[in-house]
This record gives sequence, structure tokens and C-alpha cells, in this order.
Amino acid sequence: MRILVAIPHYVRPGSGYYGSTAAGTDGTERGAALQETIAALHRCLGPRQSLLLNRRANVRIRTNRADDSVLDVVVVTTGEHHDLARLRLPPDTWRRRATTVEPLALGFECHAALAEGIGAYDWFAYLEDDLVVEDAAFLVKLAWFLGLVGPEALLLPNRFEVLPDSPEKLYIDGHVDPAFAGRWQDVRDRSRLTGRVMGAPVTLWRPNNPHAGCFILSEAQMRRWAEQPHFLDRDTSFAGPLESAATLGMLKTFRIYKPAPDSAGFLEIRHRNNRYLGNWLARPDAVREPTWVGRR
Repeated sequence: MRILVAIPHYVRPGSGYYGSTAAGTDGTERGAALQETIAALHRCLGPRQSLLLNRRANVRIRTNRADDSVLDVVVVTTGEHHDLARLRLPPDTWRRRATTVEPLALGFECHAALAEGIGAYDWFAYLEDDLVVEDAAFLVKLAWFLGLVGPEALLLPNRFEVLPDSPEKLYIDGHVDPAFAGRWQDVRDRSRLTGRVMGAPVTLWRPNNPHAGCFILSEAQMRRWAEQPHFLDRDTSFAGPLESAATLGMLKTFRIYKPAPDSAGFLEIRHRNNRYLGNWLARPDAVREPTWVGRR
């Protein structure tokens, strides 16, 4: 199994709204986030997984079919606005793709990097630089989904946040104006899918908010996307350039699903920034008890 991952990375504190540019942003923190993003990919999906057979002699055996895996991580940057010098990772765990594009166009440069890998990889992934994969069965679940519906549909994970000193877990991509995403997709078309995985029921839905900050495509899906006339059109009409790089090409190409609330954890990815949960808990005027709708 060969996996290609492209990650846009940019740091310039005080120059904008996003986590990498907001006032007070610490470039060191962004480098730490990128390091965790890359390290987690290798721990869950790469070949550096083993079982210690003999502690004294450090004898190990490969696990989880890791010896069959190739994981190539490309970090896409522009100019010298990055924190790559702080990465403390083996040199063969990532490589840099340096560009001179505008910072908000980095995501589209990631698309180009992925397209160059067609024919050489089985899976193609785009991740924002503060998203952490913590599920070793991530690709197994995507393969299950593709076997269920075929390459014309795409399953995206639910992003969540946690804090070290809080028991809460918050999935952060709630509803948006239905008319917004409805410009590209009708979520009423085949709106729900159900199945069973290891005996447990799983429900998937067409989300009102398709954004996840990432996507992972099979080779057939990557080819399908790259063949579309809109591929690399650099359209930024989905909220903004960063959101469009993660989501708009997917909206134009595939029926998008996410795990429904009852199955939210079936496919998920951690948002390390903690922008939503952390800011909410820190606000002095925050409503501590939420208003619950649906099941509790």
C-alpha cells in the first residue's frame, strides 16, 4: 500500500485570520502542530510500526502489515514563512516542496503535488497542518465505504477537539446555511447510508457542512478528480481559499458523506488547534451548560 500526503504549511504571525497567521500566533506552536501531524501519519499508516519481542536485544517484528506500506509526506511551503527548522523527525519521514505562490494558494499547490503521483500510489491525502490522524483503521474504513458505494462518493471524517484538562470532546463542523453548500450538492440525494462494521451499526449522512480540512482519495477517485475540467481551477468560492482547497474540488466531483451524529466517531480526525472548544471554555461569558437538541 502506497500513500501520498500533501500538507500546506505557512507561518506568519499577525498577518491574518487563520491559525497560522492570527495575531499572537506562535510560529513555534505551528511547527509543533506540523510535527505531530506528520508523526501521527507514520504511527497509524506508515511502515514504522513494530512489536518488541526482546527488550534487552531490542528485537522487533513488523506489525499491522507495516512492511507493505510506503508513506510519502510532502510539506508545501512558500518563501521562508514556515517552521520546518524546528521539526525533529527523521529526514526520510517528509520532504519539502518549496514554492513562491501566494500563501492562500498553497492548498492548490498540494493538489498539483498529488496529481504528479497518479500511477505510483494507492491513496492520495490532503491534510491541513494541524490535523492529527489517530485511527490505524482509517484506510480500512475508507476501503469499506468504497466497496459499499463505489468511487463516485467520498467519505470525509468528522473533525473534533479535546483539551488535556477537560473530559469533553467536541465535533466542530456544525451546520451552515443550507443554501451555501447547496450551490454544489443536493444533500437530499441518497441522503443516508447504513451498514454494519464488526457487528455494530454505522450511519452515514450527506452533511449540511462538508468541510473537514482534509480528504483522502483512492487511486480511482484521484484519477476521477484529476480528469474533471475544474481540476486545478483554483476556485475559492467555498468560504475562502483554504476552505476551498480542502473542500470545493471534492464538492464538485463526489457525493460527500460523513458519519452521522449517532456514528460520529466511526471516522474522525483531531483538530489540534482547539480553536473552538478552547476558546469557548476560556470565555468568561460562556454558557457552561449547552442547549441539547436530539438525543443526549
